[in-house]
Amino acid sequence: QVRLVESGGGLVQAGGSLRLSCAASEAIFSFNTMGWYRQAPGKQREVVATITSGGSTNYVDSVKGRFTISRDNAKNTVYLQMNSLKPEDTAVYYCNLWVLQVGREYEYWGQGTQVTVSS
Repeated sequence: QVRLVESGGGLVQAGGSLRLSCAASEAIFSFNTMGWYRQAPGKQREVVATITSGGSTNYVDSVKGRFTISRDNAKNTVYLQMNSLKPEDTAVYYCNLWVLQVGREYEYWGQGTQVTVSS
């Protein structure tokens, strides 16, 4: 089973930056998407950004222009660079891996890392 290990969360003031990292325990050779989701207290989990194995990216409107998702396939790692952070970005951020292999779908989740933005 693939394991995802997240790092980079923490406490930062509004306007500051953080970089989240998520490393997969093994290389994924079939088509896949890695992404970041977040869940704030009392709110539903939402997708923040995704990136396919081919490099195609998508972002939720609220982070466009501020967050950048990228991946390093040699390191089996996905990153989320978060700039100009706002208090409303405060949430637990989860790394996600979705894999399509031989017509079957597989999904894996990290344990989550807390991001807190103070005003």
